[in-house]
Amino acid sequence: MISTNRLAHAALIVSGILFGANYWIAKSLMPDFMNPVQIILFRTIGATLLFALVLPFTKRSRFTAKEWLLIFLCGLTGVTINQFMFFTGLNLTTPLEASLLHTISPIMVLILAFVIIREKSGPMQITGIIAGFAGAVWLTLSGKELSWNSSHLMGNLSIMLNITAYSVYLVLAKPLMNRHDPFRVVFWVFFAGMICFLPFSTQTLISLPALSMPAHMWWVLAYVVVGTTFLTYLLTVYGLKHVSSGTVGAYIYMQPLISGGIGWVTGAEEFTWPKIISGLLIFAGVFLVNFHTLHRATSGSIRAIKKRF
Repeated sequence: MISTNRLAHAALIVSGILFGANYWIAKSLMPDFMNPVQIILFRTIGATLLFALVLPFTKRSRFTAKEWLLIFLCGLTGVTINQFMFFTGLNLTTPLEASLLHTISPIMVLILAFVIIREKSGPMQITGIIAGFAGAVWLTLSGKELSWNSSHLMGNLSIMLNITAYSVYLVLAKPLMNRHDPFRVVFWVFFAGMICFLPFSTQTLISLPALSMPAHMWWVLAYVVVGTTFLTYLLTVYGLKHVSSGTVGAYIYMQPLISGGIGWVTGAEEFTWPKIISGLLIFAGVFLVNFHTLHRATSGSIRAIKKRF
């Protein structure tokens, strides 16, 4: 149990790093090389095929009619709406604003978890959410001026819808992950999301063979499909299987930290004390949200050592 919890948190950390880098990497594709619909088609079709390779290694189980409906809703919210709104928003806004808005996700997850599945949050979790949110806001706003013209506003509203849809997915998927192999569930969720998106992208699908990009941009697209779709969904559902949906959502606070770090390394961001302090607040928030899990793991280790000696 202790080992499983640690692996779940490690999976969520890696997922956060991949997602944090994606703000800059995915943004480089748009609008010069691809539009949002083209990227989503590659993401959904490519990721569904990759998840199909994992399917034979999963534990077989039967889904009830109610669970199939839940899978459809997860595909619609967690894949179709989530991805369309994310890339549409990122195309219109900036990585800075997108990462700032995404820090709202854990708050949305906790609210929806309470409303939909009655998952309770303690004072420590709420304190962690507030601390992490404060750090993320400070990190993304320090020394920056946000633009709120019409295109940016549309982009930011799209990101808000993206956050809401993904938060609904995290909450709805939790019961499915508890009853079935999570990797089997995520295949059908992506398959459902792909089916939902295809009717709205037939013209784009027909035009894909004529798509032409420099070689390095195909590697960028591969990162978006394999790294921030296939791997991150696998890592997230593994974490969701073993920790609460609120805890999974709390790892969103890593993303502005990773995004800011990439900006600093590439020269687009300046490394300052406010960013160091805000980064510490972000990790403090994640620690507080996970305090009870970490405490149980530590207590379990101490008991095991005492029992052994």
